[in-house]
Amino acid sequence: MFLVVAELLVLIIFVLVSVAFLTLLERKVLGYIQIRKGPNKVGFMGVFQPFSDAVKLFIKEQSYPMLSNYLLYYLSPVISLFISLIVWAVMPYMNVIINFSLGLLFFLCCMSLGVYTILSAGWSSNSKYGLLGGLRGVAQTISYEVSLALILLSLVFLAGSFDLMSFCYIQEYVWLLVPAFPLSLCWLASCLAETNRTPFDFAEGESELVSGFNVEYSAGGFALIFMAEYASILFMSMLFSVLFLGGDLYSFMFYLKLCFVCFVFVWVRGSLPRFRYDKLMYLAWKSFLPISLNYLIFFVGMKLLLMN
Repeated sequence: MFLVVAELLVLIIFVLVSVAFLTLLERKVLGYIQIRKGPNKVGFMGVFQPFSDAVKLFIKEQSYPMLSNYLLYYLSPVISLFISLIVWAVMPYMNVIINFSLGLLFFLCCMSLGVYTILSAGWSSNSKYGLLGGLRGVAQTISYEVSLALILLSLVFLAGSFDLMSFCYIQEYVWLLVPAFPLSLCWLASCLAETNRTPFDFAEGESELVSGFNVEYSAGGFALIFMAEYASILFMSMLFSVLFLGGDLYSFMFYLKLCFVCFVFVWVRGSLPRFRYDKLMYLAWKSFLPISLNYLIFFVGMKLLLMN
């Protein structure tokens, strides 16, 4: 039991440090995309910038809106970060201390719970912009969860298990990216929508909603929401690498793939403008849903043929 707790603590520490450096990577890459430097003053080439930002945010005074629902307002960022960190337990460890056989179902449960934190953060701050951002975030996340679940189901039929370890084993010779390339693109776009990233960042649309569901948050509350978002981006990158690019946690190539997928998240943010909201829903229900359903039927048929 002590070993499990120690492993989880080490994992959480490493995830939080990774989140810090992911923010630095994003600001640097966006800087070079926009032909400027990015942070380069704090430490060597701005390496300590994320830590100075964290110190600044956590020592600032926390302000609360007078008419807010205080308890929900206070707890939403904490629960959001907790969900983003607990989902890392499904990582395909080679030992069997934390690894469990229904990892992908646990992931879907955690992703569904993430919707409630966005809605409660928007509603409890008692701001019309916050509420609109929360409602947008919920509609968007629920829509893209359908295609995410169907894509996962297709891959589960191929792997024959909900355990992420089985995906490491079946991709020893060929990546699932090869037979399921369109699915991988749908998965990547759905991940962008699930994590509220550009071009699907409607829950935080600055040009329309000031700052969306987190408009009333400052200091520590904002920092926790920010950390939860980037922990989710890291996890989605890890999951994409495991599902489509193979590899195990003890190979250096796995982490290169993970970094590349994180880079793609940033690259998309620096390159694409925000979608129109009706186009976002059209993409989910008219494009991704039929593609994922057809692939699911195709993979089920292929599995039945192989069994016979």
